[in-house]
Amino acid sequence: MAKGPHAFRTISEAADELGAPQHVLRFWETKFTFISPMKRAGGRRFYRPQDIEVLRAVQTLLHSEGYTIKGVQKLHKDGGVKRILAVARGEEGPAMAESGDLDPPSGELSDEARGRLSDTLTELEAIKARLDGLLRK
Repeated sequence: MAKGPHAFRTISEAADELGAPQHVLRFWETKFTFISPMKRAGGRRFYRPQDIEVLRAVQTLLHSEGYTIKGVQKLHKDGGVKRILAVARGEEGPAMAESGDLDPPSGELSDEARGRLSDTLTELEAIKARLDGLLRK
């Protein structure tokens, strides 16, 4: 029997609905004060529909829009949960921050950043080759 759309969800149900591991939801609770599911005796978490909506918005900002944890925290500080939901839905642009912390990546890299990435890729390829060689022995 499936739960209704307004029913509370356990952490396993919330994790399944979001396609994220349970430990990630617990981690987000430590980083984002606005994520606070109801807790029953024994610490069992129950997520309300609005909690799931906020979790989905955080997931979108972090995994699809390129925000950092600090960026989402600043977004919340500047405009609250409503702002987070609006930005995640694409209803508003990035937060109004002078520092640029919240701007999602533009896709353009500076020459310096491109060089660092190229160097890192070269190092990783060398490490992979060494590991492949060790595994063949």
